[in-house]
Amino acid sequence: MLRKIANASVFCLLTSVSCNLIAQQDPAPVKKAIESWLKVQSKGLPGQVSVEIGNLDPGNQLAPCNSFDVSRPPGAQAWGRTNVMVRCLDASGWRVYVPVHIRVKADYLISARPIAQGQIVAANDLATQWGDLSDLPANILTDASLAVGKAAATSIPAGRPLRTDMLKALWVVRQNQTVRVVSSGPGFAVSNEGRALNNAVEGQVAQVRLGNGQVISGIAKAGGTVEVSY
Repeated sequence: MLRKIANASVFCLLTSVSCNLIAQQDPAPVKKAIESWLKVQSKGLPGQVSVEIGNLDPGNQLAPCNSFDVSRPPGAQAWGRTNVMVRCLDASGWRVYVPVHIRVKADYLISARPIAQGQIVAANDLATQWGDLSDLPANILTDASLAVGKAAATSIPAGRPLRTDMLKALWVVRQNQTVRVVSSGPGFAVSNEGRALNNAVEGQVAQVRLGNGQVISGIAKAGGTVEVSY
């Protein structure tokens, strides 16, 4: 009897690797689930996208799973070196984080010439350069419409990649400015004048004091207009 037990122990020891693999999560379907998810997610990214997916530890202690949910953790960036979360939808319900490297090669904006602080950016102040966006800051600009018409927040040398924090939107409503207030609702539209109580860029909330002393809030629009909807 003791010999049988000893023989069984030796057998388990020699075959423990195989037994453990059967009880562990196969990395291949996890990687396939991540690939499928990233293919959908990367459709909205500019340029040419390539992905490297990190390996799930072959010696993991996760229960085998047949169905997965893949998501991006809160705060994770859309490209570069980041992580995705894989959750098992079976009864075991485990979740793991897997590293991925998402490379996005595309045109991004650079300054075609020196831009002085406060200068309004025009289309001829901009040029494009091809490169890997994952090697650049997350707030790099790729769309000229997001730069033209804004003011340089600081002096920008020629050839510098442009980021959102380098530019600032212009005030379309200034404090103490006389503005046109357009109030509208179902079946009516009224235009009035008032004095702005704060500065606002387009799309921000502006407060206006009307001639009768009433203070209202509306959305600042180009040309010194404030729209109020009811």
